[in-house]
Amino acid sequence: MPAKNTPQDARRGLAHHDVPDALRNDVRLLGGLLGRVLREAGGEDLLADVESLRELTILAHDEQGMDALEQAEALVEGFSAQRAEQVARAFSCYFHLANLAEEYHRVRILRERESLHAPHELAPDDSLPAAVAALAQEIGFEAAVGRLQALEFRPVVTAHPTEARRRAVASAIRRISELIMERDALYIGGTSLAENERRLLAEIDTLWHTSPLRAAKPTVLDEVRTVMAVFDATFFDVFPSVYRRLDDWILGDAAGTKAPVVRPFARLGTWIGGDRDGNPNVTPDVTRAAAVIASEHVLVALEAAARRAGDALTHDGNGTPASPELLTLWQRQRELSETVTTHVGGNAQNEPHRRALLVVAERIGATRRRDADLAYANPDQLEADLAVVQRSLLEAGAPRAAYGDLQHLIWQVQTFGFHLAELEVRQHSRVHDAALAEIAEHGIDGPLSAVTHEVLDTFRAIGAVQRRHGAQAAQRYIVSFTRSARHVAAVYELAALVFPDPTQAPVIDVVPLFETSADLEASVDILEGMVQLPAVQRRLAVNGRRVEVMLGYSDSSKDVGPVAATLVLDVAQSNITQWARTHDVTLTLFHGRGGALGRGGGPANRALLAQPPGSVDGRFKVTEQGEVIFARYGDPVIAARHIEQVAAATLLAGAPSVAARNAAATERFAPLASALDRASRARFRELVGAKGFPRWFAEVTPLEEIGLLPLGSRPARRGPDVESLEDLRAIPWVFSWSQARTNLAGWFGLGTALDEVADLAELQTAYADWPLFATIVDNVEMSLAKTHERIAARYLALGDRPDLADLVLDEMGLTRRWVLAITGSDSALSHRRVLGRAVQLRSPYIDALSLLQLRALKRLRAGAAPDDVDDLRRLLLLTVNGVAAGLQNTG
Repeated sequence: MPAKNTPQDARRGLAHHDVPDALRNDVRLLGGLLGRVLREAGGEDLLADVESLRELTILAHDEQGMDALEQAEALVEGFSAQRAEQVARAFSCYFHLANLAEEYHRVRILRERESLHAPHELAPDDSLPAAVAALAQEIGFEAAVGRLQALEFRPVVTAHPTEARRRAVASAIRRISELIMERDALYIGGTSLAENERRLLAEIDTLWHTSPLRAAKPTVLDEVRTVMAVFDATFFDVFPSVYRRLDDWILGDAAGTKAPVVRPFARLGTWIGGDRDGNPNVTPDVTRAAAVIASEHVLVALEAAARRAGDALTHDGNGTPASPELLTLWQRQRELSETVTTHVGGNAQNEPHRRALLVVAERIGATRRRDADLAYANPDQLEADLAVVQRSLLEAGAPRAAYGDLQHLIWQVQTFGFHLAELEVRQHSRVHDAALAEIAEHGIDGPLSAVTHEVLDTFRAIGAVQRRHGAQAAQRYIVSFTRSARHVAAVYELAALVFPDPTQAPVIDVVPLFETSADLEASVDILEGMVQLPAVQRRLAVNGRRVEVMLGYSDSSKDVGPVAATLVLDVAQSNITQWARTHDVTLTLFHGRGGALGRGGGPANRALLAQPPGSVDGRFKVTEQGEVIFARYGDPVIAARHIEQVAAATLLAGAPSVAARNAAATERFAPLASALDRASRARFRELVGAKGFPRWFAEVTPLEEIGLLPLGSRPARRGPDVESLEDLRAIPWVFSWSQARTNLAGWFGLGTALDEVADLAELQTAYADWPLFATIVDNVEMSLAKTHERIAARYLALGDRPDLADLVLDEMGLTRRWVLAITGSDSALSHRRVLGRAVQLRSPYIDALSLLQLRALKRLRAGAAPDDVDDLRRLLLLTVNGVAAGLQNTG
């Protein structure tokens, strides 16, 4: 086995990850301005305490500063309650600023990289054009474009409570980011620079004085509106901009003069307002309201976009005459509303394309207002009108106008429709079973429980959403813990009870969700039974024989550990893919990945290229959860980059070379996979199956306190049993371990499994040749980089179970030694410059917050005086916010 490593030198880490001057300057500027704010708000003493703790936590990463952590801990213990809270807030603010500087630097680098390439030049990276080019080398350009046109990327946003920041705090951070961006402007200087700094200081002062804590848990509709802010800021424009960039590359000099080759490949989904599994706050009324809010946002955006595009079409009717088809459209528009067309025509008397498109904008507004006389019945009608304007421009010799902003608008309509995102409903199988049993006993009109009424009313809500927004707005129904075909049949039976007339019933596609190891292993047998159901056969006959299957990364990892869960999921995907081929089914695998590594997190593009042959087939659907939504989609530049990377990997996953490589690796390393599965599973069960483990887990992490935090609308448990892990959701399981700086859910069991194999040469060969194993090792390395062994030991000591604490710490050390040996690194992430730097910049500040959190936890666990409990819990809440934002992929 590899030699035992010694503590790593943080300053030596700086040599591995040199911080670019631009980023260093931004951090220094923001840190200095925060120092001024702290001095003004709390005096020199507050700033001195913050600086002392900061210096000690930085020194604690240096092997020459082994006593620094104890000194930092003593400093924290000596703070008054008020000072501890002030310091926690200061570190959270400082951390937010360093974090936003690092994020903006990513944007800066992406823009600089973009500027190095000429128009239509192939970027030598993992961009979408590069993927098309690589695929074309294997199967030919026309075939590659054919696959591109069939590509599907379906991100599904969810509201799991891992984004701990208030919207007010997030807004302040965004304003500061914009001011940092302004400083990069070409001509800023002198008075402008001084004004920029004054505004920065004011915004940082606002950030400091804004409470980081919510006064109450957000409602489900609050969560809906939070994600709508991301739609407004990025989603609406970023998706079509990605299509445009790719189309420009494919068409080259003809771009803008020919019909686009690229078809919209992204479709948004959402669980916010539809996922009622264990969340009593998601009611039928909430589901309907969530759909209305989403529709309102997309219709407002479409109306504004149509108005902008119309205002730009100032082509006069003499040089750019209207086609007969456009004149017919104008006549129909006049028949709909003489008032509207007279007003528009008066402002565009000899601009036929402009006036037609401005009436289209008016009709979109009428659709939002539900003005039946002028509204569009569906997005197909809108798209048809836009196509008439586009064809007329082409016939008139104005292709650049036809394929400019107007094409952008057409892509937006095709991508978002009038519903913005498909609202997916999810419910637990046992809830359906209980409802059917109750109805069988009492009849549908008999005395039924509130839960059963909610189940029935959910189907009525689905029907209402579809009637108002179209079938695509809400037709997928996900069944958690699908353990038999009977659980799929139950959904159709309940729908039939609510809608006995099939012509009045909503369209429903049931999606089985396989979550535990046993369910994943039985998935093919369950699917065999499912396709025999008459209701499923009817859907297959009209939907192109499309079947969607959801894979649960979260509960499978909590069930058998992260390593075994990854391997079980890989086998299940292979088996389900083969089953789909046998039944001539077009399969979409829906990956229920979380942000954290213990829930399937990590770089999605690398994971895609490691999937079993045929399992992707040009279609990728994935949950985007909590803080990951803002990290990936909060900035337009980063969002475009992420979408391109994932789409490129989805395309390349079907390349013959990738499929052959993965198939060969699966066969070659099957014995290794079996050994890793067996050993890691046994080690994981040794820990979580130990007597008293659930109670110990709750004591050594802020699990129970997290349940009190106003982070999200969903309860932390499906049931009331605090002595069992069964009802505990995977999110608080992962979130709690990350807060305790242990990240156990992301790596536990791998060290023992690797040690049992004990063949470093074979493991290094697997790392080089088996993409799935490389992904496991790299993700574990990232997870370990975000742990802190000495701080973790302090958390684990809270439970007074040295046997369990030692088991965890021994496994952590063993895993770290083997991972570093396999990767040939001297410290975690030392060979991954950008990621290593990001983790390195954050770590000392997270350490300071962890020590403050430990102070609160130790006193709460020791039985704090009643008068102190509120202060301690408030301190705990403040530190949870800071640590969550710092680690980013916490849940």
